[in-house]
Amino acid sequence: MGNIISLDEKLKTTRDQQDAHIRKRKLLAVRKIFRCTHCAAKCEKCGIQIAEDNRPRVPAYRIPYTFCDGCAEEYVDYIDTLKGSRNSALYWHNDAWLKVWASWIEHQGAVDSYLKSKEFERLLDELKPNQT
Repeated sequence: MGNIISLDEKLKTTRDQQDAHIRKRKLLAVRKIFRCTHCAAKCEKCGIQIAEDNRPRVPAYRIPYTFCDGCAEEYVDYIDTLKGSRNSALYWHNDAWLKVWASWIEHQGAVDSYLKSKEFERLLDELKPNQT
């Protein structure tokens, strides 16, 4: 009779373990969002590490993203193309290329909107230390 397990205690332990697992998943998701979307050490478009030798050298535009040199040039070409200055020597700058850039920029806006949403702020509040 000494091995009787309290069902209430077992249920509470299981619930606590599930809550801890959910909290850990949320923390990992939030960490990934912040690391992957706002890392100043990597290109937001292609993901490569940005070092002194591949920093953008394109001062003609104010670029609102963290790009490596190659992606910064492509972004400037995209903006120029939208303004009507299409360079025919850049044959890969076709309609599909324009769509890729437009979709990528739209995605960045969606991520920014999500990070500013009341639900995401609620999630951050839930993940603050010492929350019960």
